[in-house]
Amino acid sequence: MAVTTLKRKARRNRQRQNTRVIKIKQLNAKPVIKNVDVEKIKEEFKK
Repeated sequence: MAVTTLKRKARRNRQRQNTRVIKIKQLNAKPVIKNVDVEKIKEEFKK
């Protein structure tokens, strides 16, 4: 008895798996913390 592989379904499952991993990585990623000078920003608004 021959066994057929479901190539399209396998491709879809792989794609779903990869998007899931990417989503999890994006959720875990922390943004870069920059030093913000509040006083300087306030001065710019006064101008």
